[in-house]
Amino acid sequence: MKKLYRFFYWVIALVTLIVIVLKITDYDYILKGVRVVYMTGHTTAFIDDHVYFENEIIPPSNNPQPWEKHKDYNTISATPELQKINDNLGTVALIIIKNDSIWYENYAEGYNETSQTNSFSMAKSVTSALLGKAIKDGFIKGLDQPIGDFFPQYKDAETTVGDLSSMASGLDWEESYKSPFSITARAYYDDDLAETILSQKVVEKPGVYFKYLSGNTQLLAILIEKATGKQLETYLSESFTQPMGFEQEALWQVDDEHNRLVKGYCCIASNAKDVARFGKLYSNYGNWNGEQLLDSSFVATSIAPRFKESPEYGYGFWLSNHLDKKIFVMRGILGQYVISIPEDNLIIVRLGHKRGNRNGRTFPSDFYTYVEETYSMLKN
Repeated sequence: MKKLYRFFYWVIALVTLIVIVLKITDYDYILKGVRVVYMTGHTTAFIDDHVYFENEIIPPSNNPQPWEKHKDYNTISATPELQKINDNLGTVALIIIKNDSIWYENYAEGYNETSQTNSFSMAKSVTSALLGKAIKDGFIKGLDQPIGDFFPQYKDAETTVGDLSSMASGLDWEESYKSPFSITARAYYDDDLAETILSQKVVEKPGVYFKYLSGNTQLLAILIEKATGKQLETYLSESFTQPMGFEQEALWQVDDEHNRLVKGYCCIASNAKDVARFGKLYSNYGNWNGEQLLDSSFVATSIAPRFKESPEYGYGFWLSNHLDKKIFVMRGILGQYVISIPEDNLIIVRLGHKRGNRNGRTFPSDFYTYVEETYSMLKN
């Protein structure tokens, strides 16, 4: 019995020492990561993790605009290949919108049309849309305005707001999702996101090539708040969720109960039907049912490649020419997608637990399956 007591004593002492060291070295955010992820039975971020964070509430629209159901609503079943990948990767929501009407809709694992799940990096597209709105409203001069106009520490940098949106900032950022000591992990779990982001330095020439960095979008989010004088979630509500008829409230994770800075690079918890609205907005070049919410030229620029060498990205949106279609995509790390194909008036939304393998391709394998099998269903 004494040996058992001694064992637990040393275990407790070791844990206490680790906690003290982490706090002293300012890595105590790792403790929150352990609590949120491993102590809930997961090994990485997960689609329901928003309940473990502070969130700002984005209210539903005062004038909700439900999607109409297509005349052929749910008359076609998922193909065997689509059903297989849905089962294997844990798809919890899949909707196909054809001609602005829901043509196919399916939910799984107890999730339904009102279930809120983490969008992860799909939020980057939303933050980029807010940049477009801030330009339209006159708060920001344009994509070429230097970020040094807003942050004195960047007064000598050549980085522009457009560089942030198009992932070409030159910031010193490590986009690592595995190391608990990476700045990506710190940004996700730490309690002072502004301090983390605003300490970043420009170490490479900006505006030259595409390099995906979440820090770009977070710095852009802080910049938009400074330019507009409004909290990002408030500006989102005024600019989009209200006029676009969002039916349900959404949640946007913040860094801390006191700072309450939203994670502009990720983490809007919403449902499939509401996030699909951004696909419709951009497919119609910023026009929502007759109201021009974004400048059409900004949208056109956003969903076209900025760099010839990187045709997979524009300004806040991923791009693809799969099946010889011009496709733009909102995309999250666990296979969250809003896939828009304007030439066929088609929007595919998929939310779920896991994504496919990359295998050296621009998109994970599941993306190509969702597109291909959707067209197979439409042919039937």
